[in-house]
Amino acid sequence: QVQLVESGGGLVQAGGSLRLSCAASGSIFSINDMSWFRQPPGKERELVATITSGDKADYADSVKGRFTISRDNAKNTVYLEMNSLKPEDTAVYYCNALIIELQQLLTTRSCWGQGTQVTVSS
Repeated sequence: QVQLVESGGGLVQAGGSLRLSCAASGSIFSINDMSWFRQPPGKERELVATITSGDKADYADSVKGRFTISRDNAKNTVYLEMNSLKPEDTAVYYCNALIIELQQLLTTRSCWGQGTQVTVSS
């Protein structure tokens, strides 16, 4: 069983910074893409950033230049550094990882964290 646990959310003023972390644990053989999504109040979940196993990163236009995604493969952890935060960044942030488990080497599972709240006050 694979688990993703997020941390680092909270309340911050506009212009401030936060760093989210998401650690994967369990019977992991390998992890492919790792991503951060967010779901603002009353809206659908949207992709924020993705990083491949080769460290290639892509970002939503709304966060380019402000957010940085990174990963530590030795720790099975993905990070999201968020700077110059705006009230419209307020959302529940979810991490996602495409994981191959030890017991099912032919299958890639899409695994989700439980979400962490980020609130940016104006």
